[in-house]
Amino acid sequence: MWVRSAAIRPVPFYARLGREALADAEEWLGGDEEVTEQRLNEVFERFERRQSILADRIGAQLGRSNDEVALALGYYLSLVIWLSFERTYGSKLRRITHTDVTSVEESLALDEELRGSDPAEAVDSDDVIAMEQPHVLAFVHDHIDAALDVHAHQVDVDAVHSVYRIILIEVLALSYAVVPPEDYVATTSEIHA
Repeated sequence: MWVRSAAIRPVPFYARLGREALADAEEWLGGDEEVTEQRLNEVFERFERRQSILADRIGAQLGRSNDEVALALGYYLSLVIWLSFERTYGSKLRRITHTDVTSVEESLALDEELRGSDPAEAVDSDDVIAMEQPHVLAFVHDHIDAALDVHAHQVDVDAVHSVYRIILIEVLALSYAVVPPEDYVATTSEIHA
């Protein structure tokens, strides 16, 4: 389903992550605290090497916050999402450029502006992204909700919102970076985006 007005391009069907990809990445990271920390560090180093521009953009956004909950949440979510894409698509995931990230940021900002200026619009920009990557957004929402439940009185909600926004940008940028299969034919909704 596509909404009537959106500045966010559709995510091609071949680039949609399944629930299992996220669960597998999270399970691999799991275990005891020491193993998780070591694996997160390994993933972070690989992320910086393979997607340096996206990693830098996320790091810059996270670096603006002093809220420990928001920082931990952003670090963890950004790495699990990237790891899920990497493990699912491998060499079919191209390097993201400055232009790619800027384009996603601008389309998200424009979409938010369009929705904010239309009082009849009942769908938020993150709802549009959830239609395109439902399992990823459900995963993100579950983790944010859990963090807010546990740390309700000691978390900066604005910092968490900033983390959420950079995660949305990451999800779209990675989705668009998936190289189509050789025999892929775009659907009508993807062509008109």
